[in-house]
Amino acid sequence: MRKSNLKLNLKMESSAIPILKLKEFLIVSIQLDLHDKMAEQLQQDILRRISQTGAKGVLIDISALETVDSFIGRTLAETARMARILDAELVIVGMPPSVASTFVELGLSMGGVKTAINLDEGYDMLEAYIKGQISHTKLTATEEEKEAGDE
Repeated sequence: MRKSNLKLNLKMESSAIPILKLKEFLIVSIQLDLHDKMAEQLQQDILRRISQTGAKGVLIDISALETVDSFIGRTLAETARMARILDAELVIVGMPPSVASTFVELGLSMGGVKTAINLDEGYDMLEAYIKGQISHTKLTATEEEKEAGDE
């Protein structure tokens, strides 16, 4: 009996944050603050789902997060790079001002991770990329141009 409880607990932990599929994209909405182990598990779950489904894009909605530490920031950036190796683009959407401030205060670089103000804009960015209207280089440059324009 103990063995089956262990399997159930592992299964529940890996599905703590739902990963939905919509057409060729995966949508992840993080509704609770992440701790390190949960972030690592989410990273593995996203990569597994990309591999299983052949998804071409991933939208991660972080609008409900109040804080993000340096480990979580690095994990999100690494997840984007790993997704790219699996031929999927990743866009982080809904970054709250408090989280953006934390990134700047900690000196964290998102390493070319694309961001969008909301899910609609992120979806549009990924659709344009998938249709070949925006190359990966242009998609990244567009974000850097936006940042430069904000200064």
